[in-house]
Amino acid sequence: MDALFNSAIWSICYLLVVVSLSIYGAHRFVICYLFLRHRDHPIQPPGKFEDLPIVTIQLPIFNEYYVGKRLLTAVSKISYPAAKLQIQVLDDSTDETRVILERESEILRSQGLDVQYIHRTDRTGFKAGALAHGLKTAKGEFIFIFDADFVPQSDILLKTIHHFTSPQIGMVQMRWGHLNRRYSLLTRMQAIFLDGHLLLEQTARSRSGRFFNFNGTAGAWRKSCIETSGGWQHDTLTEDLDLSYRAQMCGWKFVFLPDVVVPAELPVDINGFKSQQHRWTKGSIQTCKKLLPQLWRSPIPLMIKLEATVHLTSNFGYLLLVFLCLLVFPSSFSTTHSTLYFLLVDVPIFFFSSISVAFFYIISQRHLNPRGWFTDIWMLPLLLALAVGMSVNNARGVIEAILNHRSEFTRTPKYGIGNNPRRAQKISTVRYLPLYSFLPFIEFLFAAYFTFCVSSALLRGHWSSIPFLLIFLSGFGYVACKSLLFWIQRWLALTHPQRSSQDQREVAA
Repeated sequence: MDALFNSAIWSICYLLVVVSLSIYGAHRFVICYLFLRHRDHPIQPPGKFEDLPIVTIQLPIFNEYYVGKRLLTAVSKISYPAAKLQIQVLDDSTDETRVILERESEILRSQGLDVQYIHRTDRTGFKAGALAHGLKTAKGEFIFIFDADFVPQSDILLKTIHHFTSPQIGMVQMRWGHLNRRYSLLTRMQAIFLDGHLLLEQTARSRSGRFFNFNGTAGAWRKSCIETSGGWQHDTLTEDLDLSYRAQMCGWKFVFLPDVVVPAELPVDINGFKSQQHRWTKGSIQTCKKLLPQLWRSPIPLMIKLEATVHLTSNFGYLLLVFLCLLVFPSSFSTTHSTLYFLLVDVPIFFFSSISVAFFYIISQRHLNPRGWFTDIWMLPLLLALAVGMSVNNARGVIEAILNHRSEFTRTPKYGIGNNPRRAQKISTVRYLPLYSFLPFIEFLFAAYFTFCVSSALLRGHWSSIPFLLIFLSGFGYVACKSLLFWIQRWLALTHPQRSSQDQREVAA
């Protein structure tokens, strides 16, 4: 009787977790539906400025030795009347980046450009603090923001500024491109992840009247929208998501332009990717805690509130995924389910939690590359594995947000290497590194745990569960091995400091 009771408890816990995950999976189908319904209705500017307004371009930068100069060079070539364009270099750097950007700013000023170099002696508020500090002296009625790893095209302002002819428009977001998509398997998978969010989610939400968010860069704000919505605040790690929701709750309208693409660089090592994902995950949960009660008290239509709730809480899915990992063995091997249970429970859960993910990314890739989309679709099992492998890292961010654990805004290292395979060999020698972490050892423990689960499934003849268990095993194994491999490469680089210095100069060149 006790064994039967314990088995029932494990099964109920497992069922609750997978049903919760299935809700977020079902939401992906909703996003796909909204995208397919609205994709052929492009948004055109409501008018055209007869006299172009004054624009300020803000470049928030912190220790970007390899890409800071590239960004400033690209921005200096943007086509816009020089008398109506101000460039703010918001530099919080503590390394040689400061010298490089200050010198480049002076050169551009000598060429007649209005370039304001602003260096803060501390990082109060991190990126949000830098943006707020620059806003005090911004001349423009409209503020364009580009992070250091982006390379905006020369016509970017003229393509987007006219959307602000409608006084209700508070923000215009462009889609990110990928400078180094083909650099490695990791960057190819990241590109697919981001394409799904930046194309499907943003298009579906913006064109159906739902809330969507500024992505932190490659976007433009009406200055009065920022000011009337409470300004940049730094009590979360996602100041972009925070301000976006506050502005839309104040009645401002946002525009997403999927056909205006600004290329950017993806993190090239797993530790940089993990640092970025941890910040985004933790910040989104912080924003959820901060704004969700206010959202539900606001006079906003119910459907918008429901969709916004799913949006703000979606990263709780990583915590649920970790629970799922822990429950796989006791729930699957403590009892044998009937065929009816398989049809009524397992099949629907699999459909909403796994098929929805595949459907989501197939649609995004097919829309972006109608003729060659299938060349990357073979990676779908790898995408699922990577999402699983990242669950411990991202669940830590969720838990830290729940417990109000404060942490710094940790930048994601970028190296300006594009898809160059020769420079790829020098990544282990570059100067910027994320913090050491104990997480790879936990990920190795999960990999060992799923090795045991796979072995048990083989012994018990549970053949149908083996493919899914292998996805979990490969995901944790891949992330853990890549993390430790990076630190080993770094250690080897530190044992050859002269070669390391030479490689750094070559990568920076």
